Amino acid sequence: MKKYFSLVTFAHTIFALPFAMVGFFLGLQHRTDEGFPFRELLLVLLCMVFARSAAMAFNRYVDRRIDSRNPRTAGREIPSGAISPRSALVFVLGASGLFILTTWFINPICFYLSPVALLVVLGYSYTKRFTPLCHLVLGLGLSLAPIGAYLAVTGVFHLIPLLYSGAVLFWVSGFDIIYALQDEEFDKSQRLFSIPVAMGRRGALNLSIALHFVCAAFMVSAAWMVSQAHPGFDWISWLATALFLAMLTYQHTIVSPNNLSRVNRAFFTTNGFASLIFGVLFILDFYL
Repeated sequence: MKKYFSLVTFAHTIFALPFAMVGFFLGLQHRTDEGFPFRELLLVLLCMVFARSAAMAFNRYVDRRIDSRNPRTAGREIPSGAISPRSALVFVLGASGLFILTTWFINPICFYLSPVALLVVLGYSYTKRFTPLCHLVLGLGLSLAPIGAYLAVTGVFHLIPLLYSGAVLFWVSGFDIIYALQDEEFDKSQRLFSIPVAMGRRGALNLSIALHFVCAAFMVSAAWMVSQAHPGFDWISWLATALFLAMLTYQHTIVSPNNLSRVNRAFFTTNGFASLIFGVLFILDFYL
């Protein structure tokens, strides 16, 4: 079990899960029935776990030969022999099947869209073989969390969760570019595509900043629409937005073209805390 948790880097679920909860609690604003929907909450959490586990395990399976040649990733579970490629693929199929099955218990629209969601999150693994826009595809996969959770509660689309999905798209794309800086030389040697390979370190960091500016525009727009549509939401949601954007700014102050020593801090620690703090404060505002 420990090996499979490591295979899917379970701790990285913290990136998208708080935004899924934002979509979930936004959906509750449009429900008229009394009582908290614990069943739907459990199903949404299971969907998050199954979809992300399938995506990460598939990425490790598809990249197993590339990972074995990269000193940074050679110790991962499949290249090191801790998990066989066949076992990883069986895990992917099982997690994908459980994801689709879980959506069937939610509502028809989630069930019908579940193959589309899987196509995005699984298809990402192939994109760095032919396009430097692979970072945006990863962002698109995680951006399904807010609108997916909202659909699970309401069964309909709405602009506000779509705005939060847009924010996640550009947020994740931006910080994944920073993370990819570590493999710039290796990717060049293997003829793989990424923004750092296409634009160099300085250009990649500038594009990451630009993407995070777009993310900020989505976050502020969503916060404004929440305050207009739901007067009960107040200053705490704005504080959550401000803290999130402050942490986005901070990660760009600790990484430079000549100093990549703090990439992991920028990638996991800063973004993990940004998402978690935003989600907790947003839900707190919901209850207050």
